[in-house]
Amino acid sequence: METETKPNAGQEWQIGIGGMTCASCVARVERALKKVPGVVDASVNLATESARVRTAAAMTRELLAAAVVGAGYEANWPSEEPEAATGPTAQELALQREQQHLIIAVLLSLPLVVPMLALPFGVHWMLPGWLQVLLATPVQFWLGARFYRAAWGAVKARSGNMDLLVAIGPRPVMGSVSSTCCRRQRRTSRRRCISRPRRW
Repeated sequence: METETKPNAGQEWQIGIGGMTCASCVARVERALKKVPGVVDASVNLATESARVRTAAAMTRELLAAAVVGAGYEANWPSEEPEAATGPTAQELALQREQQHLIIAVLLSLPLVVPMLALPFGVHWMLPGWLQVLLATPVQFWLGARFYRAAWGAVKARSGNMDLLVAIGPRPVMGSVSSTCCRRQRRTSRRRCISRPRRW
């Protein structure tokens, strides 16, 4: 159960920020933190995924965390107690999960990329459209779900970032491929109906 922290005046806070991907994210988190009453300065580092906040008035973790969450990101606080080295840390687990997702994404995307790389060598072969959609859908909406979540946070904050561009970019392609598959399927069904002999 979380307990509310006591206000601290004139203190420097170190906050872990999760979900940042570009300089636009950094600027949005800094703006959100600087808007908190009592905050003198806020500096966000994308490489270390952390923020350093200086306050001149009474401040609590809850107020700073609410500003970060309101901007569409995660606020993490460094543990005050040393962690027992009995297992992987949360950061290590997150890295392992990202590596697993990367491997899955590569395996699903290779059948789509290899035919395009072979085109300059005169090899004209592509997977059926329905199979392309089947392979691309989990990459787009499962492995790429974090881009949609971050893009939604940017939309709510009335701002733009790289995640928003990534989320918007593939949508027309997916729609085009799906539409082409549907049209081909209808044409195939129509031809079968026409070529089917009638029984008198």
